Amino acid sequence: MYVRSWSSPAAEGSVGQPSFVADHGLWDEARLAAAERVEASLAGLDLVRLVFGDPHGLARSKTLTAEAFRGVLRNGMNFSPGPYLFDTGHAVAVDFLGDHGIGVDEIAGAGNFVLVPDPLTFQELPGGAARTAWVIGDEYLRDGTPHPLSSRAVLRRVVDRYTARDLAPVLGLEVEWYLTRRLDDAPGNTGNGFGLQGRAPRVTALNSGYQFNLDGHYDTVAPLTDPLALHLLALGLPLRSMEHESGPGQVETTFSPMSALDTADAMLLFRTVTKSWCARRGHHASFMSQPLLDAADPSGWHLNQSVTDLTTGANLFGTEGPSGGLSPHGKAYAEGLLDRARELFLLSVPTVNGYRRLAAEHTLAPTRLGWSQEDRSAMLRIVGHGAGAHIENRIGEPCANPYLAIAAQLFSGLEGLEGVEGLQGGPGGEGLTVRAAPASAPADAAGAPEPGGAGLVPQHLREALDAFRAGRAARLLGEPLAACLAKLKESELRRYEAWCREAATTPGQVSEWEQREYFGAY
Repeated sequence: MYVRSWSSPAAEGSVGQPSFVADHGLWDEARLAAAERVEASLAGLDLVRLVFGDPHGLARSKTLTAEAFRGVLRNGMNFSPGPYLFDTGHAVAVDFLGDHGIGVDEIAGAGNFVLVPDPLTFQELPGGAARTAWVIGDEYLRDGTPHPLSSRAVLRRVVDRYTARDLAPVLGLEVEWYLTRRLDDAPGNTGNGFGLQGRAPRVTALNSGYQFNLDGHYDTVAPLTDPLALHLLALGLPLRSMEHESGPGQVETTFSPMSALDTADAMLLFRTVTKSWCARRGHHASFMSQPLLDAADPSGWHLNQSVTDLTTGANLFGTEGPSGGLSPHGKAYAEGLLDRARELFLLSVPTVNGYRRLAAEHTLAPTRLGWSQEDRSAMLRIVGHGAGAHIENRIGEPCANPYLAIAAQLFSGLEGLEGVEGLQGGPGGEGLTVRAAPASAPADAAGAPEPGGAGLVPQHLREALDAFRAGRAARLLGEPLAACLAKLKESELRRYEAWCREAATTPGQVSEWEQREYFGAY
């Protein structure tokens, strides 16, 4: 039987550029070796999902046939910059046809960028009718330079600064989220459009909540969370626990420590897979901090962090003996987090809804810029001692961009370390002089926040955006991404504020706008 061999110029044109990876020297030896293993595995696959995290931290992807991916692996693939231009409600926030004002020429006219798969992230997704793999890509301009709007590139740059000092960040994820049951299959498209989000998924809670860690409550979510746990383990994620939190159907998922880039990649994969896993079973998972559900308790994202000295293998934050506490380097790192908290807060709590968790009525939420060993109203919590000593930053919301949230933590902590090391030098920690803790962040966590809110975390997105614009965000992100994020968040805020002017709102209550904006997408 004669089988026609098709050739599609359009399809060939969707591939980035021939030999893009080799011509620009984009891969190290580990990635070159991984690429050979990937190529050998493609015969056993049907589809490959090529993914990147957009500025909002949402996974954007194209699903390719395995054969098409053979060329994309080393040539990259053209992608539209749309995810850089739209805010959370898909309203155009960056004027790509006019003066976009972000300093990236390729954005003009919505020109393509090149997405290059990172072969170290390639893995088969277990289950499903089609044999499918997932791989995260890195964004590049057409001249082979990292894209200035790439979140993953920001984290890479920060990690490189640690590596240059023979240091390695170690991070652990604790993520809270809501598991609900869908009431219907309606897609919520009525009235939807650019900047006009349709109805959020209609759901019901799986239990009454408010019996913390009650085994019986966990049993109501276990038919989903137990097989989900096995699925996550099959993906190679270092899952530690599934726990029932306070809210009705609120779950906390924790992971063992990982490197910085692995942690961010894991968070992107975990959120994406969890939502799809639950959706295929008639349920809805959401990482929105406080959904519009009866009796919902806000969800947070706690990021545990320490730093390893690669020359000795020691934890820089550790102290000897049973008394606990932090080493001088650990205190300096914590001070760095506190000193830059307000100006980079937007990267950990990027949505209107995320600030509801930080209100005073939520007594277990981190409302104060300070550190403590036990006080959960403080932004930072000091946990463990010796080799296990680490800092738990409790401010994040679960839908934050993992690359930017983690990069902000590591950037701030390293600047704190460098400030101390500049006084006495060297990462060994001997003879260090540590600056006094900021007045708003006493080391013993005693005392209430200062009058006027000087010791409080930002209370709404507008406050955080103003601090972001006035601060040193461009030192971390670069001018283009800092400008782009400001435009995206301003667009989101303006739409929310316009809705509030027209709708009857109840102070302190989650709005219908927030539910439509975040509950489905996140």
